[in-house]
Amino acid sequence: MSTLNVASKANQATTLPALLVVQYAKENDPNAQVRIEFADVETLQSGEHIALELSSTSQSPVHVPSKVIRNILEMHKFWRGMNEELIYEWLDRVDWFAPTDFKSVEGPLLELDSHLTLRSYVVGYTVTPADFALWGAIRGNKVAYAAVKKGAMLNVTRWFKFVEETNSWIAPAVQSLNAHAQERKVARSKEGANYDIALPDTEKGVVTRFPPEPSGYLHIGHAKAACLNDYFAHEMYQGTLICRFDDTNPSKEKEEFQNAIVEDLALMGIKPDKTTNTSNYFQELHDYCITLLKASKAYADDTERETMQHERMHGIASKRRDATIEDNLARFDEMKKGNDEGVRWCIRAKMSVDNPNKAMRDPVIYRCNPQPHHRTGDKWKVYPTYDFACPIVDSIEGITHALRTIEYRDRNPQYYWMLEALNLRKVHIWDFARMNFIRTLLSKRKLTKFVESGVVWGWDDPRFPTIRGIRRRGMTIEALREFILKQGPSRNIVNLDWTLFWATNKKYIDPVAPRHTAVTKENAVTATVKGARVAPYTEDKPKHGKNPELGTKKVAYSSEILIDQADAQAFAQDEEITLMNWGNAIVRSITHSLNPLHRSRVTSLELELHLQGDVKKTKQKITWLATQGQELIPVELVDFDYLITKEKLEEDDNVDDFLNPETVFRTEALADGNVAELKEHDVIQFERKGYFRVDRAFKHGEKAVMFCIPTGKESKGK
Repeated sequence: MSTLNVASKANQATTLPALLVVQYAKENDPNAQVRIEFADVETLQSGEHIALELSSTSQSPVHVPSKVIRNILEMHKFWRGMNEELIYEWLDRVDWFAPTDFKSVEGPLLELDSHLTLRSYVVGYTVTPADFALWGAIRGNKVAYAAVKKGAMLNVTRWFKFVEETNSWIAPAVQSLNAHAQERKVARSKEGANYDIALPDTEKGVVTRFPPEPSGYLHIGHAKAACLNDYFAHEMYQGTLICRFDDTNPSKEKEEFQNAIVEDLALMGIKPDKTTNTSNYFQELHDYCITLLKASKAYADDTERETMQHERMHGIASKRRDATIEDNLARFDEMKKGNDEGVRWCIRAKMSVDNPNKAMRDPVIYRCNPQPHHRTGDKWKVYPTYDFACPIVDSIEGITHALRTIEYRDRNPQYYWMLEALNLRKVHIWDFARMNFIRTLLSKRKLTKFVESGVVWGWDDPRFPTIRGIRRRGMTIEALREFILKQGPSRNIVNLDWTLFWATNKKYIDPVAPRHTAVTKENAVTATVKGARVAPYTEDKPKHGKNPELGTKKVAYSSEILIDQADAQAFAQDEEITLMNWGNAIVRSITHSLNPLHRSRVTSLELELHLQGDVKKTKQKITWLATQGQELIPVELVDFDYLITKEKLEEDDNVDDFLNPETVFRTEALADGNVAELKEHDVIQFERKGYFRVDRAFKHGEKAVMFCIPTGKESKGK
């Protein structure tokens, strides 16, 4: 089975020819083995105009439209016996119709028009793949199609209409291709993500892997990769999931990070069937590097970093590219010693000097690093790069499907090159879009800088997109998994809004969060309640009005209560209000501050109970706290804003220029006596104030600290 990946937003003059040839094959061969996958992008490789990719387990990916068509036809036999030589000659001209300016396509159109004089078909006396490929190229090119519709070239126009009218499947095929990407998007928005991506060869078993680098804590982007690999391995195909730590850079990696990743995966409910390390395979990787050197498929290079970058960018060969095998092996031996001479050198794969895909321009595959490794100590002084180690270890460990983010797409040809050059078992790759959020950094390097410079409290800072950070903010694992899995394995790159994320969380915490009461301490108003019992008392009330399983709490009542200043300022003389969990009361007296600067501030109130009043008719329904009959618990309510002020940082933006100067907001408050029983990590709702997670439980002499949990209603991250 082969897969044709199509950039649905690309110039259709480059995509329709191949798509129509696939459809032509399916019309004539019921066993046609080409599956079409659409990506809602303009190009399949960033920085390059790649609209098509034909991939299979038996060959490297093909991108040029005419070559894609050739390969598709080679898979099928039904058209054999036609004039293959002439058909291929015309198929090679399909690429001529890709330019979108008339001046460039006028020549090919005139040549085709002349050729079709007295001809009904491009080749011979029956329709062939050449007709459908050229028809698709013209139909997909707005400029060429407009010329045909105007009848500017009589023979081409006649032929174009004839092919369409005598092959009834063409028009529906074009319409369905145009609508396909939009239909998939609508289906996902209505029903959630589509996981029916038809991974190839799943009947032979599915083994996926999650390969984190132990150089930091997992963030929400890593969580998506982990959840998707877990989902496909365990839920969709009942296969195997391997967690492999990509520990190939001793300068950045620590045992601390590896242990934290294991803990975070467990928190997310992800249980790998096996946990390994790339460092387990250092000997094998070293030997494979030697194999490439001896086969003249790699070479040692001491070009300075800046010069190497310049040469790769401009397609200039390194001066060391044609060194002898003996010299290259000798340099690698120096690297393995970790001495001053060795650290100057690296090993580069001998792929290409000027490939349009710059990732293929002789990438570095081994570096010298004398620093001890956190697992192997001083045994090694040379370490493979991720791009070298990953395909090799994937193949060794039996990975069948490598699911990874779309940012690696340009490096997929590297991956295939390594396997082919070393004659290793092939692995299927599926790219999915990484999860980006507005006003959020997911770069591990930049997050590390925030930690080291003191911008945040640590890796578990509630303003951080790390798993530990969002957990500390109050995200539940169930909501995290649901949100990630709803995004699915789509290749569409979007910037998500955190409000959607937290709205998912609210669905999980609202039914189980006990209700409590807190009053803001600053300018809290003391109210005398006429008609209340003289002596304070308590009553048992449900912790949650709709969930009796949460049990009851003690609600204290007294003739003196505390009310938030904002509520008191909203009262009108003789207005009837509702005291929640008590009943109605009438505002009989409002005393304001004598300070001319704060005339609107309320200093005291007198309320008269009116318990027979109808709570449905009152406008103001407020929370309150009895000052007697309970110990009021001091709490600090902490809210947060985004760390950066710009929705999406560009590559050349200086992060420091967009740091939010104020991101933590603390409010002193008093809470009901039941709050003293809360433990760290408990999630509650302070009625009319929001949901909170207990970051530090109350101790006598030490106030409780509660972090505000967003609900999805906020327009900002606060």
